[in-house]
Amino acid sequence: MNGMNAITLDKVGKRFRRVTLRREYTTFKSALVGLFSGAPGGGPGQFSALTDISFAIPAGQTWGIIGRNGSGKSTLLKILAGIYRPDHGAVKVEGRVSALLELGAGFHPEFSGRENIYLNGSILGMPRAVIRAKFDEIVAFAGLEEFIDNPVRTYSSGMFMRLGFSVAIHSGPDVLLVDEVLAVGDQSFALKCKEKINSFKRAGKTIVVVTHDMGDVERLCDTAVWLEHGRLMEIGPPAPVIDRYLGAVAESDNQNMLQSAAPSNGERIRRWGDRRAEITRVVMRGGDGQERAVFPSGAGLTVEVEYLAHTPLEAPVFGVGIHKSDGAQCYGVNTLLENIPIARIEGAGRVALRFDRLDLVEDSYTLSVAIHAKDGHAYDYHDQMYPFSIRSHVKDVGVYRPPHQWIIDGRAVAAGEAP
Repeated sequence: MNGMNAITLDKVGKRFRRVTLRREYTTFKSALVGLFSGAPGGGPGQFSALTDISFAIPAGQTWGIIGRNGSGKSTLLKILAGIYRPDHGAVKVEGRVSALLELGAGFHPEFSGRENIYLNGSILGMPRAVIRAKFDEIVAFAGLEEFIDNPVRTYSSGMFMRLGFSVAIHSGPDVLLVDEVLAVGDQSFALKCKEKINSFKRAGKTIVVVTHDMGDVERLCDTAVWLEHGRLMEIGPPAPVIDRYLGAVAESDNQNMLQSAAPSNGERIRRWGDRRAEITRVVMRGGDGQERAVFPSGAGLTVEVEYLAHTPLEAPVFGVGIHKSDGAQCYGVNTLLENIPIARIEGAGRVALRFDRLDLVEDSYTLSVAIHAKDGHAYDYHDQMYPFSIRSHVKDVGVYRPPHQWIIDGRAVAAGEAP
């Protein structure tokens, strides 16, 4: 099928009914009014899971569908598999399709693994003679020789997935649809699955993968499709599409964190001091000067501390600390440690600390801010009261991410770039 499109979608849309269970009582009249007006209490409404989706996948390519939960990824895959019909638009899929969309889909819990191989294989269009010929290979790939005659209700979720995946890839599909199952199972089986997908690619098969693992999309896929609220946002090479998708997610999370950043009742536990000087406001800003709570790894950060000294205070010390969400301290500094003398404060004022690079790994963090005397006596101490997050497309471990570079056979290779 090389040289043609294996999958074509033209303005595909899909709607579902939204059903809300309501427990409050209502009058017959109000129920009728709601039913015909579309009011919340008048029965199920509808929402669009997909809206005007159009693209074509050339035969032999591997495409990754990315997006947040609820963006329509699984609905799209089920339309390609023929499980759902679109409400409008046209879908064309060339060749035999094998879909691995849910763990153990098509399995009967009371049947043995052996019986379910024949059942599931038949559903996927495999003749019984073909299933018989490939039976040992299917079982060996799943690693279930010891359990193949046990009822599948006794299987773990990982065993379900391994058997389902094995049947699907041995059904000889022209088009393979995979929804999130690569994230289930042990590392050994995950590597085996990815190698099988690579062998499918080499054999000229068409593959569509839905996953939240952006590393898998970059490594396995020729093209990435980004969906947002059922709409097509972008199609293109994986790396730039993933970068823009993660940027949009980070910005959304940033706005959510800013809206919920006000200290809670736990402030009494996290705050102490005699309040002769009070910290009245703490703001974190990015390199563009805008207030933020989510930062890319390696970006700049400025911590602004506004204070009000109710009485003149000689030689105060301002401090800032960074902690991981589990409380482990990552960094701490104050004006006394860095020999920056402040002679006296009185009334309102502002102090800022600027980090040119925040080289932390991706994680959740909190900020501590304090004003105290040279002997450590606290005027106002805000301990781990200000949450923020670091985002990175590289999932390294630890705390600190120093700027670095790999040299492969004499050539510098950036993180995420295949040598």
